[in-house]
Amino acid sequence: MKSNENQALPCPACQSNGENSGERISHHDDKTIKELVTRMNRIEGQIRGIKGMIERHVYCDDILNQISSAQSALDGASRLLLEKHMKSCVRERLQSGDEQVIDEVLKTIFRMNR
Repeated sequence: MKSNENQALPCPACQSNGENSGERISHHDDKTIKELVTRMNRIEGQIRGIKGMIERHVYCDDILNQISSAQSALDGASRLLLEKHMKSCVRERLQSGDEQVIDEVLKTIFRMNR
């Protein structure tokens, strides 16, 4: 089947994966995945460090500063993932005529800003 370059095709990765009906999967490039995994590894290390600080009875203000830093790192990862999602999955679903994605993204943004 030949596709027209101007015709928007549904994003196959945003659709159900067939194994679990209704479950969507992402389709980020290797660079994005590597960047997200690197960030998550760093955050995981921060969390382990915070846990150790609590166990060692470190001064509360120092622990709170580290928690704030970890939260900022998670926020950064969320923003990166949202940006990639908007530029790929959301764009492709809109081009295919699926306007339901707008409500999904709005819900996600509202949840992120609580």
